[in-house]
Amino acid sequence: MESTNPIIDVGSAAEAVSADDISSSSAQPLHEIESLCMRCGENGTTRLLLTRIPHFREVVLMAFECSHCNERNNEVQFAGELQPKGRRYQLQIQSGDQTILNRQVVKSDSATIKIPELDFEIPPEAQRGTLSTVEGILMRAVNELEALQDERKKVDPEKAEALDKFLIKLKSLATGEMGFSFVLDDPSGNSFIENPFAPAVDPALSIKYYERTPEQQEALGFQVEAQSDDEGIKQVPHGSVGAAAFQRSIAQGNTEQFANSLFKYSAPEEVMTFPSTCGTCGARSEARMYVTKIPYFQEVIVMASSCDACGYRSSELKAGGQTPAKGKKITVLVQNKDDLSRDVIKSDNASVTVPELDLELTSGTLGGMVTTIEGLITQIGENLDKVHGFNFGDSTDEWNKIKWKDFKSRLSKLLDVEEPWTLILDDGLAGSFVSPITDAIEDDHQLKFEDYERSWEQNEELGLNDIDTSAADVYYDSTTTT
Repeated sequence: MESTNPIIDVGSAAEAVSADDISSSSAQPLHEIESLCMRCGENGTTRLLLTRIPHFREVVLMAFECSHCNERNNEVQFAGELQPKGRRYQLQIQSGDQTILNRQVVKSDSATIKIPELDFEIPPEAQRGTLSTVEGILMRAVNELEALQDERKKVDPEKAEALDKFLIKLKSLATGEMGFSFVLDDPSGNSFIENPFAPAVDPALSIKYYERTPEQQEALGFQVEAQSDDEGIKQVPHGSVGAAAFQRSIAQGNTEQFANSLFKYSAPEEVMTFPSTCGTCGARSEARMYVTKIPYFQEVIVMASSCDACGYRSSELKAGGQTPAKGKKITVLVQNKDDLSRDVIKSDNASVTVPELDLELTSGTLGGMVTTIEGLITQIGENLDKVHGFNFGDSTDEWNKIKWKDFKSRLSKLLDVEEPWTLILDDGLAGSFVSPITDAIEDDHQLKFEDYERSWEQNEELGLNDIDTSAADVYYDSTTTT
């Protein structure tokens, strides 16, 4: 790849790469920037390449080289948007299993890596964005800790001796001699650990999606307004403790898409407008809200906000009413292409299963969405392409490529409905919905709703076990007696 003329600053390099360049299939330009060498203080050269990992997302590859002291380093930064939620990967590695140490790992700038067994943590600033393996990340940590051991032995021999013992344990993990847990926690959601069993669930790998805290939002560059009282203690509205799961949106997306889907059932009586504050730039903005009732489902609230100052827009669909006492399981038998047009509201808490494909997506994988069965299957295919792009890499085993291509082929055949297949949505908060194709839902024999009692573990994950209504109970009891 030929280099373009050197660019004097990063701003010019950023402007040189347009959005059209990202989507084009042609070779991306390689930009050179003169930058300061932190080792010798002379000027070196940084090369920037904006590219896209197939079936993953856009990244910026940066390589620095100094001709004066021969200093070299490289890193990966993400050029795409932040994901809606943070992600926490936990990979359980058994002793003697060398293959699992070769799994590909994409670590973003904001990710933290932890080894609980050693009480060891690699903070975001210690290792910048990188594309490596589990073994590679551990060995890089070993090399960085060993770099200053000679100086430590002169200044603090006891600390250097303790570190030598720790490095022996860390090396034993990197070579597979000991079993351990590899935890990758990324608030931006842009990190990734390879799953060789995809699209099936990996028994050694667990993924949890979570809402970012205000501190994490601020660290990622979002403006956060912390509400506090005169003593600096945050005010938590009564009823919000333990009920965070139900306060989250059913779905986030395009307001027009929400409206077009929901207006089939009932139009809003009134669209309310009220002043708000932009969560990105802090400027005054405007928020709009309307309430509508979906037959056979529940009352829902559509909220949209926009900021004229920075152009930020957000739309979300929230559940109305009280927290459901039971979870809900929805089973749809897809027999023809008319079934693909059924409206689907998939909440953020719902898992998706297609038994005929041995496909199971845990809650939070796709986020919430308002779509159709066809749109849901299409989104599943696109999402699997993004997070499992390594299955088509040059180093991937041929049998793995064949398995993945076979699955993609069978997934696309679902949209042709060559044979009947089953779609299952399991939602612990009963916030999901599939529309019937008959006037009365009782006459739709392809659609089945099942209510079930949530387990203690489900209530714990949703935060329902910690709900405290004692203050409200005392108030209502006092008003009743008087």
